[in-house]
Amino acid sequence: MSDQIAGKSSGLRTTDIMVAMTRRERIAAALARTPVDRPPVAFWRHVPHLDHDPRLLAEAMLANHRRFDLDLIKVMSSGVYGVEDWGCKVAYQGAPSGAKQCTEHAVRATADWARIKPLDPGAGALGRELEAVRLIARGRDDDAPILHTLFSPLTLARKLAGDLLATDLRANPGAVAPALEAITETVARYAAASLEAGADGVFFATQASTPDTHTAEESARFDAPYARRALASIAGRSFFTLLHIHGRDPYFDALTAALPGLHGVNWHDRATTPSLGEARRRFAGALVGGLNETKTLGTGPLEAIAADVADAVTQTGGLGLIVGPGCGVPLAVADAHLQAAVDAVKRSRV
Repeated sequence: MSDQIAGKSSGLRTTDIMVAMTRRERIAAALARTPVDRPPVAFWRHVPHLDHDPRLLAEAMLANHRRFDLDLIKVMSSGVYGVEDWGCKVAYQGAPSGAKQCTEHAVRATADWARIKPLDPGAGALGRELEAVRLIARGRDDDAPILHTLFSPLTLARKLAGDLLATDLRANPGAVAPALEAITETVARYAAASLEAGADGVFFATQASTPDTHTAEESARFDAPYARRALASIAGRSFFTLLHIHGRDPYFDALTAALPGLHGVNWHDRATTPSLGEARRRFAGALVGGLNETKTLGTGPLEAIAADVADAVTQTGGLGLIVGPGCGVPLAVADAHLQAAVDAVKRSRV
């Protein structure tokens, strides 16, 4: 008699008798929307005073992973590492998220786009982050998948130029197009290099597909096509390609439809549409969310954090769900609140 039949006839849930999974098995099941012993859980936050040293960054990522017994390792490189080699000056200026900012853009005038050429993915800041990935892969003592953080080409263009990007895309798109080609070539090669360095997949973030940044037409013309080309370099090779759509009212359906090969999607589900339940009907892969990183995780109480976890499981039936935040966890969030989320996930049954 199979476990499933035995569980059904005895009134037990499948997870009451399911053998405990490894982290990679649990993630793989979530990606396939098949039964899990419990939902996977993960969260990530910046380490701004450490992230320019690959050894310290790797140690911090491994320590966070072990401290909370998480199911995947999302590499929290500086959010602007991808534009340093093109000449952006970056620094941490006290953001609650721990994110660094460009303090001096590399593109300050329309003519500067012509200076953006393809980069060597193994050199400079890009190479520094690959070394962190290698160190994490060597230091990992379980099978939790490692996701390296990459950004869509249009997102990198925004980091390079700030508000000038939107102005130039509308007034002089021909000046921006060669730079987007160079950025896309760089990201494509870098995605492949990330897997070669030991990453199991990528956390592919766009900060350029919401009404606050670009119109839907601009996203469809300038974000999605270049992102698709960048991700093509790892098609069929990435264990877990996770799209992160940053911001309010994301162009969720258009972007997920435009990027074949996605295994999962992450967005601010507790702060904007769609909800997890709605997204489950609109996207076939895994959904990463359920935790409000700025409110419930930040303020508690612990019961509210557990309630968010329970609600995420209810909305999805616990299948195809990876419990996580909508974005990076702010630095001020108490470890006790993060532990409460993990404990709630481990108590959950699907």
